[in-house]
Parts: sequence; C-alpha cells; structure tokens
Amino acid sequence: MPNFRFTAIDAGGQLRSGVMDAPDAASVIDRLQRDGSIPVRTKLAGRGGGAAGTLSADLFRRRGLSRDDIALVLRELATMLTAGQDVDRALRFIVETAPSKRLQGVMEAVRNKVRGGSPLHQALAEPPANFPRLHIGLIRAGEAGGTLGDTLVRLADMMDRERGLVRTVRSALIYPAILTIAAIVSVFLLIGYVLPQFEPLFRETGAQMPTLPRMLMGFGDFISGAWPYMVIAILLLVLLVQRLLRDRRVRLPVDRMLLHSPIAGALLRDSGAARFCRMLGTLVANGVPLIGALGIIQQTIGNLAVIDAIEAAIASAKSGAGLARTLEAKRVFPNRATHLLRLGEENAQLAQMALKAADIHEERSRQTVQRLVALLVPVITILMGGLVATIVGSLILAMLSLNDLAG
Repeated sequence: MPNFRFTAIDAGGQLRSGVMDAPDAASVIDRLQRDGSIPVRTKLAGRGGGAAGTLSADLFRRRGLSRDDIALVLRELATMLTAGQDVDRALRFIVETAPSKRLQGVMEAVRNKVRGGSPLHQALAEPPANFPRLHIGLIRAGEAGGTLGDTLVRLADMMDRERGLVRTVRSALIYPAILTIAAIVSVFLLIGYVLPQFEPLFRETGAQMPTLPRMLMGFGDFISGAWPYMVIAILLLVLLVQRLLRDRRVRLPVDRMLLHSPIAGALLRDSGAARFCRMLGTLVANGVPLIGALGIIQQTIGNLAVIDAIEAAIASAKSGAGLARTLEAKRVFPNRATHLLRLGEENAQLAQMALKAADIHEERSRQTVQRLVALLVPVITILMGGLVATIVGSLILAMLSLNDLAG
C-alpha cells in the first residue's frame, strides 16, 4: 500500500503534516475529515506535488461546481438560515429551485449526506460538491460556534466582492481587446489581400514596385507561407514556459518580478492585498485561529512570492511576533495594507482592520484598472492607426507610381 504525505488543519486550527498508508489520495482525505481535520495537500511520498496530488481550490471548482454555482448556493443558504429555516429545508429549497440539472444533482447529494448525519461542512467538502477549503473552514467554524447563518452571509459577501472585482477587470478589458483584434485583422487584410492586387499591374508594365509596398508584400508572403510553423513554434514556446514555471526556482523570481513590474505591479499588489485581507478578516471574524487562517489562505493563493511571505508570517505568528511586520518586510502588499494589519494586531481588531484594508484596496484596484484602460486605448489606437496609415500610404505610393508610368 503506498504512502501519502499530507498537510491538514486540525480541530484546534493548527497546521500538521505526516505520512499515511492508504490505497489512494481520496482515502487519505476521507480519513482526515473523519478525524475532524481539514485536508490541505496530499501527495505520494517521494514524489513532487503534481496536479493529481494537490488539493487546490481551482481543482475543486473544475471537478465540482462553478464559482457562480457556489456563490448562488452560499447566498441562498445564508438567506434561508438567517430567516430561521433549518439546514435541511434550506438545502431542499436549493434543490427545488436549482437553475441547472447539475447543480440540482450535486445539492441533492449534499442534502442526502446531511440527512445521513454528516455536518454541512463535511457534506460540502466531499464529491460531488467539492467546495474550496476556504469555504469549508469558514462553514465549519460557523457550525462550531452556532453562527452558521451569519458566517454564510459573510462568505457570500466575500464571494460577491471577489467576483465583482473580476467582472470589473474583464469588462474594462473588453474594448481594448476588440480594438486590438479589429486593428490586427485590418492590417492582415491590407497586407495579404489589397496590396497583392497591384503586383500584376507592375509585372505587366515591367516597372519595379516602390520599396515600401514591396517590403510589405514580402512580409505578407512570409506570413502566409510560414504561419503553420509560427503557430507550432508559439505552442511549443507556451508549453516550454509552462514547464519552466512548474519549477519553484523559476516561478518564485518570476512572480516577484511581476509584483514589482512598472505597469501591472501596482494592480497585482492591490488586488492581492484585497483578496488576502478579505479572506483573513472573514476567517478570523468567524473564529478561525490566525495560524489556521493563514494556512487556509496560503493554499488559495497562486503567486509564489505571496505564498513565501505567508509562510514567513506563519512562522512569525507562531513565535508571537505577529504577521504584519513580516508581510511588510516581504514587500508583496502595499504599505497601506500592512500598516492597517499592524494597527489591527496592536488594537486586537485584526479582523475589522483586515476587512477595512480589503475595501480600500479593492477600490484602488478598480481605479488602477480604469487608469490602465484609459491609457491603453489611445496607445493601441495610435500604434495601430500608424501601422494602418503606413500601409495605406504604401498603397497610395504604388498607385502614384502606376500613374507616372501611364503618363
């Protein structure tokens, strides 16, 4: 029977690691949950943590419900429970009003597990629901403290804010993306279709085409003949980059560079601080111990530089030194966020100050996106307009050359 290394958060909110004999990773997860722990990571002993061996929120969402489905379930559970309904009736309401057959089937399975004696957090953690660990930790804390309804309200609000920020970024980027695509298509049509129409005219007259149109036509011929190889080269490059980024030694400096890049760095730091502080404030406000909360957050962050900073903050918190100064030294978040966290630690109001910091940096993220888009649109317009003007100018030059020959 193979050995599996695991990391989990025990009932006291402490991270613990160990090795367990089990037929597969699912058995390890099941045993940890029966012991009252929240699984964080499990992998075969002696092997690297691959995609099949790592429990991640993204993996849970791919196999289980979508983010929109999870948000819907959380909001409706919160509404029903705060209205005085019990969990079984709330789950029955979700099953009966589910907008899709998949969501209906998943929540029916959850309801059956709850009716069979499983607590809600355990039913949501297991297949087919597979809720993210962050949600499971909060729901478990709410059940233990008798504040499940209020906990679900906070969790639903957190998801709504995160989804709202993502929607803001996506909506802001739609117009620049459409503008870029339209400009690229126009350029390729001019180079690949319009310019070649003049070549037979010059061939018939025996004259030489001007240099600029000739260069553009040569570029168009190269693209039309080499595009399959270019597509293959781009795909191979993407695969190579993905493979390199799986190596922590490569990924860590890249993530640090992105956080401090001149254009996108401010947005990444603000959005990262908003997400970190929102999760930290929500977890701590619902009774999750600080070290356990940091352990849960660590497993939901994608940037290795931030993960490294959280690991240092966990060690600092265990020694009694707090987390704000450590995060400030790592420089992965804006100074305003770490300053507010330090004030929260000093005044025993960490949850409140973390949520305040999240509000501030969510708004800053929106403002940064608006400024970037306001700058990006004219830059794209000028660059693509200049390129199109160059091509049109070459067309006019070719036509004038033909007129001279005719004269």
